[in-house]
Parts: sequence; C-alpha cells; structure tokens
Amino acid sequence: MAEEECELNEKQKREIAKWFLLNSPAGEIQYIAKDLRSVLNDEKVYNEAASEAFPLYNKSHLICLELPNRSGDVLVTSYNELEENEFLDPRTAQVATVDHVKQVCTDVRPAADEELSSPYIEEFRCALDAEMLKYVAEAYPKGICSVYCVDGKDVEGPGSNFELVVVISAAKNSPQNFCNGSWRSVWNIEFKEDVQMLEVRGKLQVGAHYYEEGNVQLDAKHECKDATIFQVIAISTSPLA
Repeated sequence: MAEEECELNEKQKREIAKWFLLNSPAGEIQYIAKDLRSVLNDEKVYNEAASEAFPLYNKSHLICLELPNRSGDVLVTSYNELEENEFLDPRTAQVATVDHVKQVCTDVRPAADEELSSPYIEEFRCALDAEMLKYVAEAYPKGICSVYCVDGKDVEGPGSNFELVVVISAAKNSPQNFCNGSWRSVWNIEFKEDVQMLEVRGKLQVGAHYYEEGNVQLDAKHECKDATIFQVIAISTSPLA
C-alpha cells in the first residue's frame, strides 16, 4: 500500500527553505533564493525564510559590501554589528545600513563617538589595521580586512585588558565557469596587560564549489592559538636631568 503524501505546513516549508539558504555555497545564495521562491510559490513563506536566513548567512560568510558614497567597503560580521542592519566601518568611522536580502548598503552615516573606540585603543587598532592592509594586499588578490575592538573599547590607558579581532574575507566567484570559492579567517587578539601576555586565537574556513558536469564541494576548517609576551613601553617626553 502506497504511503499517503503529507502536505507540509508553512513552518516546515519555512525551515526547509532556511536550511537551503543557510547552506548555500559562497556567492550562490541569490541563485538559490531565486529557485526557492519559484518552487515555494508562496511569498509569505519565502519572505519569512529569507528575512531570517540572509542576515545569518551574510555574517557567517563575512560578505563585503561597497558603501553608497564609494568611500570604501564594509564587512558584514557579528563583530561590527551595532543594530539589526547597521554595521560599523572603523577605518572610515562610518556606519552602513545593510539590506540583507538584497546584499547591498542602502545608507551610510557618521559613527557616533560612543560607537567608536577610545583614542588609546584606536592607536592599537589603527596600527594593526595598517599592517593587515599590507599583508592582505600581498596575500589575497581580492581580499578585504578590518580590525574591530570587541572588548574594552573604552579603555583610556595602560593597565586594563582589551581584545581586538582581525577579520579577513576573500572570494572569487566565477559562475560562468561553474566555480566559486571563499576564504574566511577571524583572529581574536587578547591583550592581557595584567599578566603582560598577548593571546591569539584563529579560525580559518575555506570553501569551494565546482559544478560543471558534477557537484563537488570543499568546506575545510582549522583552528589555532598562540601566546607571546605583551608589553607597552611608555615614552617620556620630559627632558633628562
């Protein structure tokens, strides 16, 4: 006796649609969303699934979007998220408003003082950001990087701990050649002044999808950590006796 087909309810359809969107290979979520919309044939279910899945996908894939005023790019991550659709670009001291489903920046505004790091922390952040820009330019042909303070951004001077995060995102999408790929790495750098230690934790993820006359996917992950001595040298400007 053949099993009776069971009609899926809206919740089940939404969860299945979310799964497909969240598991889209790098650079392919818009194609999958278009097909899902056609298959579902239900705008309400599709919009609910897309509104939940796209923000999670964008942040996990560290996507890069151009600012509306062409003053730079902003990475979409959980580390620079201020509100549900606002993301800080510390390099330009601007906040971008993001349309997650369309994957575009719709507006930009100057960052408020309380959204930025203190001058003391900003010295560390800017110095690290400058070195990362050089490194990424040499190592990643289409790479984007940014440095954020995720803990202790209001520290005003030596004696307190703080933490910076370096995010590197690089993608090469070539759908006309049936292949897409991405590199994502996140480096947490914890400055422990009380014990004069600097701890580094790294998470790397590489994804690739080849789908010409087949379907081959790579999703490799690696984590690492290290530590070294951290010491801030105070430079005195007073004349020698």
